[in-house]
Order: sequence, then structure tokens, then C-alpha cells
Amino acid sequence: MTANYPTRAVIREVGLRDGLQSIQTILTTEQKKTWIRDAHAAGQREIEVGSFVPARLLPQLADTAELVAFAKDLPDLFVSVLVPNLRGAENAIASGADLLIIPLSASRAHSVANLRKTPDEVVAEVARVRAARDAAGAKTLIEGGVGTAFGCTLQGQVDPDEVLRLMQALLDAGADRVSLADTVGYANPAMVTDLFSRAIAIAGDRFWCGHFHDTRGLGLANVFAALQSGVTRFDTCLAGIGGCPHAPGASGNVASEDLAYMLGSMGIDTSIDIGKLLTLRERVAGWLAGETLHGTLWRAGLPKTYAAAAVLAAA
Repeated sequence: MTANYPTRAVIREVGLRDGLQSIQTILTTEQKKTWIRDAHAAGQREIEVGSFVPARLLPQLADTAELVAFAKDLPDLFVSVLVPNLRGAENAIASGADLLIIPLSASRAHSVANLRKTPDEVVAEVARVRAARDAAGAKTLIEGGVGTAFGCTLQGQVDPDEVLRLMQALLDAGADRVSLADTVGYANPAMVTDLFSRAIAIAGDRFWCGHFHDTRGLGLANVFAALQSGVTRFDTCLAGIGGCPHAPGASGNVASEDLAYMLGSMGIDTSIDIGKLLTLRERVAGWLAGETLHGTLWRAGLPKTYAAAAVLAAA
């Protein structure tokens, strides 16, 4: 095994939130439960099941509390949700979610459009969430996710120093973990290597996750650069669905099945049964008929050398 690669990586499925919030089709609660159950059966152990936002804004995610309760009954499943504010965080804590993610956009223009708050106002909200979590005696972890970390379709350039300042501010405000997201697919591997290396130097093991969009075909290349920087957890969406309603052109997350294949072929353990994941993709694709789906493994299939390559790499 090449020393620059980890022996294990985690794929956090965010299709049930990031994916479904960006499309018109509204899945039933039973369909979502089937998705969660089948993803768990395929070996996925971290799933973002929804978001605690008003149903009038995102009716696709109105059943998040029920999905948290369902997912928490599956063994060894780490259940996360996204929340935009203190009210959402209180609901997440009450639901028993293992992790709540608070998005912060390093782009002021995107932050105001998405959350109606400036980046520093979001930092202040994180401090209030931390105080509420501690007062409740809850074990729910808080992750501050810095989005538009590589640029923004509304604002254009985003200063890397500002990204890191905000990341440090989230930690100072009480976030247990932090992550970086290429919300609009502007990153390239050189940019990822530089920013993620600097981020890890600041946050250490509190740096938790990389979130990449494949908008311009560089999603997996950016994951590879992050791997070499020491990141071992990545957000993905089954079938590459997803985007951001307030960031024009921010389409297409890295496809879960494509990343599972890339990591597996490199001998990096994800505990995912790719065959089962592809079967789930086919089922979800049937539910999302008419929606734009992404990814390439489902078309080409696994190569005949895949199993042998995985065994050789693990030896």
C-alpha cells in the first residue's frame, strides 16, 4: 500500500438531504426508509437522513424526525442531519440525531441568500447551539461546515484565508468538528491540496469531512487530492444527485457508487458492498424517473479485475 493513502475511508451518504432538496420529486417516507435500510445493508454506516427546516421551504424533507427515529434503530449507524439555525438544532437534539451539521458559507453573498445571515452571524448561531446542546446534556455532536470554500457563483472569488478564519471561528464557537465544501464545483486538485492541508494543520483530528461536487468533472480528482492531504471522510450522493438551491449551477455531487469503486480499487476499505449499492441505485433511479442522475460505474459495471485488485492491494 502506498504510504500516502489511508487504509480506510468513510463515505457519508447525503443523498437523502443534499440530493433530495435539489430535485422536484418528493419521495415517500417509506421509500426513504427503504433507501436507508438498503444503504445500511450495503455497508454504509454514516447517513445524513434529512434537515430540520420548515416544511413550507423544503417539503421534500418534512419527515426528517421520523427518519432519524427509524435510522437510529439500525445497528452501528451514525445518523446526521443538517440544521440552519438554533430552532432546527433544538429539533435535531430532541430527535436523538448523533450529529447536526450547521452550514456556513464563506461567501457573504451566498450566506445571505441561503441563510439570511452573514458568515459571522452564523458563527454566533453556532455558539448558541453549543450552549443549548450543553444545557440539554445531549450527546449530539456539532459539525460546522464551511461551504463555497473554493469560490461562489454569486460572489466569485473567496479568499482562502477567510475560509480558514471562519473555520477557526467555528471551532472557537464550540463546534466539535469542521468540514469544507466545494459547493459550486470550482475546486481543482491543486487548490484542494493547499486548502485542506492548511485546514488540517489548524483543526487536526477535529477536521472531519470533505464535500465535493462533480459539476466540472473533477469530483473524484479532488477527493484523491484530499486523501493525500490526510482526509478520510467524504460526503457523496447516490447517483450523484444534489446541488444547492441558492447557488446557480451547483449541480451534481460525487456519486457514492463511483467513489466506493475508486477507493475499493485502490485497496482502501470502505466496508461497502458495491454490488448492493448499485442495486440500490437502480431502485432509487426508478423512483426518480425524469430527474437528472449522474455517475459512470452503473453504466460500465465493475471490471473483471476488480476483486483481484482489491485482494492484491490488501495483501
